[in-house]
Amino acid sequence: MKVLVTGSSGLIGSALTKSLKTGGHSVIHLLRTNNNPDSPVWDLDKEEIDLAQTGGNYAVVHLAGENIADGRWSEKKKNCILNSRVRGTKLLAEHFACAENKPQVFISASAVGFYGDRGEDIVDESSEVGNGFLAKVCGQWEEASNVAAEAGIRVANVRFGVVLSSKGGALKKMLLPFKMGLGGVIGSGRQYMSWLSIDDAVAMIQYVIANDSIHGSVNFVTQNTINNREFTKTLGRVLNRPTIFPLPVFAARLAFGEMADELLLSSTRVFPEKLVDSGYKFQHPDLSQALEHLIES
Repeated sequence: MKVLVTGSSGLIGSALTKSLKTGGHSVIHLLRTNNNPDSPVWDLDKEEIDLAQTGGNYAVVHLAGENIADGRWSEKKKNCILNSRVRGTKLLAEHFACAENKPQVFISASAVGFYGDRGEDIVDESSEVGNGFLAKVCGQWEEASNVAAEAGIRVANVRFGVVLSSKGGALKKMLLPFKMGLGGVIGSGRQYMSWLSIDDAVAMIQYVIANDSIHGSVNFVTQNTINNREFTKTLGRVLNRPTIFPLPVFAARLAFGEMADELLLSSTRVFPEKLVDSGYKFQHPDLSQALEHLIES
């Protein structure tokens, strides 16, 4: 089938594109700039999409959005994070809701930040939205896709946990200091981290495309959430390096500002109930095995 992908140059998008093409599917890249004359473009500022009518059976995977971990969170940066997600999703949802040939499924990225800081409580797709900036962003982000669902399109708001890959994201940033023996626990180390490997992220997207019964919010995490202390010790053990340099709360806040509380110190213990109930088979359910595979690949 055809799969239209936004954010195709990002960590998840590039891996998804490679996997889809390997599987014999055709990928349509919806780009922000017209660098490729064969690819359609969209412009958030003008609220325009230059997309010819897509024929046949197709799916939409919407991954585009401002990088939340790139730079401190000024008010300008926070507005970019919010607007890039909400306006972009709304523009796409409205476009496909009015399309003569609607997509089989509209998969729109979200994040486990939806739940906010929940301490040791376990949350699933039935849990309510939490508090904080990221929870606000995720709530509005998901609401922006409602118009597509109201038009009869199967919509899945996939809430990504921390996607682990040696090629980008959080793990890549951690590898150098950990390899130098400078890794350590952040804050108390008791905050839970909901994670998944890049391989599972790609497989989960394709699983949702193929499974007509899955819709609404879907947690994209493994079943085995761990706290920061456990993650730190596991990564150190895989790399055969000590992890004796902690990052205290005050230092994290000094270095990263508001972002530290929401990304580094917040505790979100998420269970992927819909994936488990539907029979999804996790490729990397164990952190140690996942890290070994990702670092070697």
